[in-house]
Amino acid sequence: MRHKEKRVSIKNEIDIVEAVFESKTLAETAGFSLTAQCAVSTAVSELARNIFKYAVKGVIILRIIEKDGNIGMEVVAEDNGPGIENLNLVMKGNYSTGGSLGLGISGVKRLMDEFSIDTKKRQGLRIITRKWA
Repeated sequence: MRHKEKRVSIKNEIDIVEAVFESKTLAETAGFSLTAQCAVSTAVSELARNIFKYAVKGVIILRIIEKDGNIGMEVVAEDNGPGIENLNLVMKGNYSTGGSLGLGISGVKRLMDEFSIDTKKRQGLRIITRKWA
C-alpha cells in the first residue's frame, strides 16, 4: 500500500470538520473497520477541537503507516499554544480548565492503541497517536 499523508491546518471550526472527514476517509482507505474508523475520527475531533479552543491554531497530520505487515493510522496534533500545565490530572480524566467534562485527551488515549504526548508550559503541545487495523 502506498503510504498516504494528509495535513489539515486548524484555524477555525470548519477545519475541525475537515480533519474529521479526512481521518475517516483515510482510515477507510487503510481498510479499517467502521468501528475503528469512528474511533480514529472521534480522536481527531477531540484533538482538533483542543487545538482550536486552547491554542487557536495548529495542525493535524494524518498518515497511513505500516509496521511488521500491519496497517495503521498515525495522528499527530501539534500547536504552539499554552501547553498543558497539569498533565497528570488531564490524563486521569475529569479535569478541565476550559469548562468541559475533561475527557478529551484521556479519551483519545483510550480510543487509540498507542499514545504519546509532549508538552511544555507556554511552548505548545505535540500528541502522536496510532490505531492499528
